[in-house]
Amino acid sequence: MEIWTVSNQKGGVGKTTTVVSLAGLLAQGGKRVLMVDMDPHGSLSCYFGLSPDDGYPSVYDLFERFHLKQPLSPENLLHQTSLGCLHLLPSTTALVTIEKKMGLKDGMGRVLQLALGEMKDKYDYVLVDTPPLLGVLLINALAASDKVLIPVQTEFLAMKGLERMMNTVHMLTRSLGKEVDYTIVPTMYDRRTHASTESLRLLRQQYEGTIWPAMIPIDTKFRDASQAGVTPSQFMPSARGVRAYRTLLKHLTIGSLSVSKQAV
Repeated sequence: MEIWTVSNQKGGVGKTTTVVSLAGLLAQGGKRVLMVDMDPHGSLSCYFGLSPDDGYPSVYDLFERFHLKQPLSPENLLHQTSLGCLHLLPSTTALVTIEKKMGLKDGMGRVLQLALGEMKDKYDYVLVDTPPLLGVLLINALAASDKVLIPVQTEFLAMKGLERMMNTVHMLTRSLGKEVDYTIVPTMYDRRTHASTESLRLLRQQYEGTIWPAMIPIDTKFRDASQAGVTPSQFMPSARGVRAYRTLLKHLTIGSLSVSKQAV
């Protein structure tokens, strides 16, 4: 089982879209995939029709069970999507209370890692959506991950958020005692605007060697797919955004630095 965390300490850069797009492609390719929503805002959960305010079984239950020294039993918290081999461990707004209610006792930063360890034979891939704030939820996601994907909108303010995220990655590298394997993913690219093209140029210049050589374009089909509650590759396999994520997935799974030129 391989665990990918999708994270950035700035909202609105395409984290949830990246999780859903890659998870859908993996599932349609025959892989057993779990999505985990660690964000109290619950964008990933809402995508699949689950409101974070409804009180259904969620990630919060894992922390509560750990706090009460009960079995984590994550299997009974999962939600089925319209793809048979694609499941969701949803979020809830109660996640914002974890640190206040339960404190930060030993092991609290590895609850997700422990829970996923109980399901290591059930899934091929786990993709984790994260909140844009540094705290116990983000630490859990990063501690559990084998690979970190950092979506960055190709605009200047998003690049400032990337600096904060990189500081967090380097800090956790030291505290966890392991190298964090990360890939920066340029998103929401609009070749018609100078701001977008210049931001992409600067990203490639400053983060050479850790940035994916291509980019995810602006595509209204992402929004349409979310309204339909299905993955973008289910909604329109030929959409340019889906083609871009398919290229990214090939890059991530094959590990090749040679990426075919995209039409965006």
